[in-house]
Amino acid sequence: MDDITDLPFRNLCKEFGADLIVTEFVAAEAINHEAEKSYRKMRYDESQRPVGIQIFGSEEEALLQCIEAVEAQQPDFIDINWGCPVRKVAGRGAGSGILKDIPKMLRLTASVVRHSRLPVTVKTRLGYDDSDKPIVQLAEQLQDVGVAALSIHGRTKTQMYQGQADWSLIGAVKRNPRVTIPVIGNGDITTPQQAVEAHRRYGVDGILIGRAAIGNPWIFEQTQRLLRGEEERPVGVAERVAVCRRHLLAAAAFKGERTALFEMRKHYGSYFRGLPGFKAFRIPLVSVVTLDEVLALLDRIADHYGDA
Repeated sequence: MDDITDLPFRNLCKEFGADLIVTEFVAAEAINHEAEKSYRKMRYDESQRPVGIQIFGSEEEALLQCIEAVEAQQPDFIDINWGCPVRKVAGRGAGSGILKDIPKMLRLTASVVRHSRLPVTVKTRLGYDDSDKPIVQLAEQLQDVGVAALSIHGRTKTQMYQGQADWSLIGAVKRNPRVTIPVIGNGDITTPQQAVEAHRRYGVDGILIGRAAIGNPWIFEQTQRLLRGEEERPVGVAERVAVCRRHLLAAAAFKGERTALFEMRKHYGSYFRGLPGFKAFRIPLVSVVTLDEVLALLDRIADHYGDA
């Protein structure tokens, strides 16, 4: 997720139990132009391994040209994003926009696989729109061109994030005896219980959790506990404040105070979801303009709620 799953956030996700880490998606053209922000997005800590760098683009030349720079970062794999539905990406034929032209998608994927020394994985969707959801056949075709694993979001491109994710088709891919690569499901997983149920019901090899981890890195730990047959561990306000503080300070060190303050506003509501009367703190948290002011507010939250 752009400007969310950055290095500091991924460190927390790994610490709290994420098995596999993927960077923010990075435009192939931006990598080729040596854009500073793109190289920052590709950075990771060794503790995050196994880690993949996710790229996107719609032109073969740009995708192939960026491979050397991506491999120089020494990730464990390269992930191609054929799933993003937002207009600025899909409208240019990248992301899930490529699902309008499956032959081109397969050609570009095969070319990246041939030119990379690393395993190549793909994230995609069920299809472009409801009139055609070719994901079962497409999974076979992606496997045949050398893709090492496949992540599937259970919506079409035109659905964006509306409606419900259709996990039945993800399950159909996993049940297809011709598909032997790992299949990872994604979409509408907001709780550890949903993750465990999807894993057991559809037999997928993994669950890809994105938005539900915003301000809630504990979702990975809690899911792991349920998979082991253990109870969830209560997370009190003191721990929420402490982890939020660590996240903020790490983001400020990584991106600078101004950028960190702006981007962290996406996380606060989730860090403190469910606390009664939190609106009194939420508005100041997204309004103050210095790091010291946010840290002071976090201290006030801890004092106000105790260890509830």
